[in-house]
Amino acid sequence: MADDYLVRIGKLIRDARQHRGWTQTQLAEALATSQSAVNRIERGNQNISLEMIARIGEALDSEIVSLGYAGPMHLRVVGRRRLSGSIDVKTSKNACVALLCATLLNKGRTVLRRVARIEEVFRLLEVLNSIGVRTRWINDGMDLEIVPPAELDMESIDAEAAIRTRSIIMFLGPLLHRLDRFKLPYAGGCDLGTRTIEPHMIALRRFGLDITATEGLYHAQVETAVTPDRPIVLTERGDTVTENALLAAARHDGVTVIRNASSNYMVQDLCFFLEALGVRVDGVGTTTLTVHGVPEIDVDVDYSPSEDPVEAMSLLAAAVVTESELTIRRVPIEFLEIELAVLEEMGLDHDRSAEYAADNGRTRLVDLTVRPSKLEAPIDKIHPMPFPGLNIDNVPFFAAIAATAQGQTLIHDWVYDNRAIYLTDLNRLGGRLQLLDPHRVLVEGPTRWRAAEMMCPPALRPAVVVLLAMMAAEGTSVLRNVYVINRGYEDLAERLNSVGAQIEIFRDI
Repeated sequence: MADDYLVRIGKLIRDARQHRGWTQTQLAEALATSQSAVNRIERGNQNISLEMIARIGEALDSEIVSLGYAGPMHLRVVGRRRLSGSIDVKTSKNACVALLCATLLNKGRTVLRRVARIEEVFRLLEVLNSIGVRTRWINDGMDLEIVPPAELDMESIDAEAAIRTRSIIMFLGPLLHRLDRFKLPYAGGCDLGTRTIEPHMIALRRFGLDITATEGLYHAQVETAVTPDRPIVLTERGDTVTENALLAAARHDGVTVIRNASSNYMVQDLCFFLEALGVRVDGVGTTTLTVHGVPEIDVDVDYSPSEDPVEAMSLLAAAVVTESELTIRRVPIEFLEIELAVLEEMGLDHDRSAEYAADNGRTRLVDLTVRPSKLEAPIDKIHPMPFPGLNIDNVPFFAAIAATAQGQTLIHDWVYDNRAIYLTDLNRLGGRLQLLDPHRVLVEGPTRWRAAEMMCPPALRPAVVVLLAMMAAEGTSVLRNVYVINRGYEDLAERLNSVGAQIEIFRDI
C-alpha cells in the first residue's frame, strides 16, 4: 500500500513538473538535490517526507498534497450531458482583487458586495490580514468588510500567500503614499511565462517609487518630493499597469493624466470605486484618464463590483461545446460584443435580452441565450487586442469552440509567452491542435471528444478549457489538481452541475 502511494505521488509530481515545463534537473536545482533523486521520486522508488512534498509543491507552485486538511482537489467528469436552464454570472475576479488592493487607500470602512469567494481573493485577504487589515465576511458570507489599521505592519507580511498571487503587484500604488520604505515578495500567480514589472515601474517612478529586486523581494523606496509634472504615458496598455497608475494617482494631491491606459472592465470598476472614495476620474472607458487626486481618503464606502465577462465567456463556451441551450444571466455585454460578433459570423444561434444596469449603476448587463449551432471556422484568425478588442483572457475559450466548428482556425495568443502551448492539452481529449510556435495554434474541427485522465494545466483559462472539453467528451474523465481553477472561479463544478453537468469533486491523498 505504501509503495502504491509513492507511485501515485511520484506521478503527480512528474505531471506538475512537466506542466511547468521543467526538466528533472531544473526541479533538482530548485530543491538543492540531484537529478537522480528526482527521478527516483517520480518513479515511486524513494521514500519522501511531507516536508519534501511541500517543498516540491512550492517549487512547482502546485498543490501536490495539502498539509493540515484533505489533499488536492480533483474533478471526475461524466461527459456528453446537455446543459439546460439558466445560470448567473458571478462578480469579476479581476475587479475584486483590484478593489481589495484599492482599499489600502482608504482609512475608513469598505464594504464590497458579492465578492467572488475564490483562491485569488483568499490569498489577498491572507496578505491583508498579515499586515494588520481587519477583514470579515458579512451578510451570510455574501459581502466583505475591510477595515485598515492606523499603521500597516509590513514586516509581518505573509510571503507564502503573496507569492501565490500576481495581484500583490497592485500594492505598490497605494503603499507608496503610506510608507517611505517597504518590501513586497515577488509576484506569482499563473505560469504564463516571463512577465516583467518594468511597465509598472515606468509609471510609478513618476510618483517617486524606486524598486530594487533582491532575494525574492521588491525593496521599495519612495521619494515623496517627486510628483508627475507631465502626463504619464504607459508603455504597455495593460490592465494591472493602468490600475497601479490609478492607485498611485488617487492620493496624489493634484491632477494626473494617464495616457495609453487600458479601458477594460476591471479598470472601469476601479475608476467607479475611486469615485465612491471621492476621487474624480475623467475619461472612464477611454485610453486617457485624468485623475483628480486627494491627499487623504477617510470615508465609509459601500460598493458593488460588476459581473465577470470572462466567466460569462466560459459559460457561453460550455453551452457551445456541449451543444446545449443555456441562458446566461447578468452578462456584461459591453465587454463581450466583439466575441459575440465573431461567434455570429461562425454561425452561433443566440439572442439577448434588453440591457439593464449592474448593481454599480454603470455597467450594462443582458441575459444571453445560446442554442445548439452548426459552426464554421472563422475566415480571420482569432487574436486578442486591448479593449474594446477581443479580450485576452477569452482567447483560450475559442480553442474549444473552434474545435467544434467545421474547418481550420488559427489562434494567435501573442500576449503571453507560453499560454498557447497549454491549449494543446486538448489533444489528449481528441482535439486536433497543431502548435505552430509558442504563440500560434492551428485548430482543426469538428472534434469527436474522448475521455481522458490528466493533470490540470497551470494557467487558469486553459485549465477551464480542458474542463469544458471533458464535459463534451464521451465517457468519464478525470482532471487532477484543480487549484488553479479555484483561483478564478467560485464553485464552478457545483454551478455547472446545477444546469445539467455531472462533475464530482474528490480527493485521493
